[in-house]
Parts: sequence; C-alpha cells; structure tokens
Amino acid sequence: MKLHSLLGALGAPTQDAEEETFELFAQELPSQNLGFIDSKATTLDLTVAGRDLAIHQSPGVLSSNRAGGTTGAVVWKITPLFAEWLSSPSNPLFVHGVLSHSSLVVELGCGIAGLVALLLAPRIAGYLLTDQPYVAKLVDQNVRENWRTAVSAPTSSSRASKSSSAVLGTSPTPSKTRRGSLAAGASGGGARRGRLKETAGGDDNRIRFTPLDWETDRVTPVLLTKFGWSSPGGEANRSFDVVLACDCIYNEALVDPFVSTCVDLCRLRVAEREKEQEDGEPCVCVVAQQLRDPLVFEAWIKRFSRSFHTWRVPDPLLAEGLKSNSGFVVHIGVLKDDISLDAI
Repeated sequence: MKLHSLLGALGAPTQDAEEETFELFAQELPSQNLGFIDSKATTLDLTVAGRDLAIHQSPGVLSSNRAGGTTGAVVWKITPLFAEWLSSPSNPLFVHGVLSHSSLVVELGCGIAGLVALLLAPRIAGYLLTDQPYVAKLVDQNVRENWRTAVSAPTSSSRASKSSSAVLGTSPTPSKTRRGSLAAGASGGGARRGRLKETAGGDDNRIRFTPLDWETDRVTPVLLTKFGWSSPGGEANRSFDVVLACDCIYNEALVDPFVSTCVDLCRLRVAEREKEQEDGEPCVCVVAQQLRDPLVFEAWIKRFSRSFHTWRVPDPLLAEGLKSNSGFVVHIGVLKDDISLDAI
C-alpha cells in the first residue's frame, strides 16, 4: 500500500494533543501579525514555484461585517509556501505515490486565491475548490487569469499571456435545505447568490468550485459525480484521494464543523471501497496552518486526533519556509476506522 510507505517516512504519529501543542508553541515563533500578505492591496504580484502570478483580493470584504466570516477575501502568508511545497515533485505525497496524475483532490476553505489549485492541478486529474459563495467570483477570476502561467515552464522574469480559455467551472448555488445533500447546494448567502452557472472549464475542467458550508451542508458523492470526473476505466469517481486545508483553523467554534467535514470527505473513500468490495488506498487529509493561539490549536488537534491517526510532517520532508520555528505547521491524518497502525 502506497500509504504505508508515506507513513513510514513520516515516523511516529502524534500521541498526545497537549504535548504536541506545548512543543509547537515552545518554539521561537516569528511575529506574523494575523498572517496576511497585504490586507490592503487589491492585487498581489507573487512568484510561486518560479511562476509569476497576479492574485486579485478584496480588502473591502475583509473589513466588512459580512455574516459568516470574511477571512477568505485575502491571501495569507502560509498559502504560497504550502502551494509550492505540495506541488513539488519532491513532496512526500508524490514521492510515495499518494498523489499522482490520476488523483482527485478537494480543498476546504480555499479563499479567493486558488493558489494551491493553480500549482497542484496541472499534476493531477482534478481539483475541487470549496468555500462560502462570496469567494466564487474572485477565485474564478484568479484561476482563469493565471492558468496559462501555472501550466507553463517555471519562470521568474516574465508572465505568460492571460488570454487562455477558462479552466474553472462553478457549480450552481441552489436554495438552502436543512443539513441536506450538497446536491441541494450551500446555505445562507448561497440562495441569494445562486446565479453561478455550471460552465465548461478549459480543456478538461481540471479545477472546479462549489460552495460548501461546514456547518450546514452534507457531504455526498454528488460533489464529484456532478462534475463528471471518472476513473481511468471510465467509471464515475465517488471519492477523493486527498483532502486539503490551508490556514482554516482560527476560530474554536468552527473546529468541530471543520473536522467533521474532513471526516465526511474521507469517508467517501471508505463507502466507495465497501460498495465496490475491493481494497484501495485510504483518503489522506493534509492540514497546514499558522501557529497563532495555543488554545485554538489544542482544541483542533484534540478533535482531529479523535477521528484521525495524526502525523506532524517532519522538517526533512518540508520546504524551508514551513519548517520548525517558521510559525507554520503541517499535519497529515488518516481515519482511524480506515487503517490500523498495527498493519504499518
């Protein structure tokens, strides 16, 4: 099993949430403020993995009193670092075969940038961005305008033309249902902003977006089947290989909904394997975050570790900007009911 190879490289899993919190926050953490790159700029010029990208953001939304949060309206410092590390051929998920050209990935709380998708999608089969509906317009613009640069050979001195055809498709945002299927769409503002149309995206619809509210939406295979992603054999895919989250943990009240959504997404793979009555690779959950508040972090690691075997990615497997004392950390989880540590 490819996962066993990855877990062997990660070393011993995290055993104690309080100890993990103490070790991380005992480091000499740099001052990151809240962690924005520039919360007042409407456009950021970033070079990520040797590619020059222009990312539009919304300082106005960030400073508004919008119900349901505004943190996804701007780019956070960890995002370019995580995108470059994750998309590198030397990333342990690629090295050990957990990620490959046939992989399907879903990201929670993607925000307006689409940076991780832009860097990773060219190397996999499909990437689903999810967040609240208010990010849809800008994430669509950012992916469309930067796609040609993202798929081009790395360069730090010039920007490729942005006249490429659309790559990002958006799912409709139908009316709200009570904790209903995602076939019924996102909640809250989604009903008011339900004008997004299903669109053809680029050559192969590699990157797609759909609204997903951790507190009100129910995860089902419709997340994949509505986009027509299929396996090499032509069968419709009903689960993801990897679940990603980058800097989504900052509010203790959202810890349980966030982890529950991670669990539900990973369990799609369990259900698919049971239906097909065959063995397969478990879904892997990768969570990157800035170390801000030890109480919020401890609440997350305790809740996450109840459902997932959890590993902190060690420094030798990380890029320089994500290693110890950087103020950032990356954890990998696998559902406890999907793998036995005794088998590793």
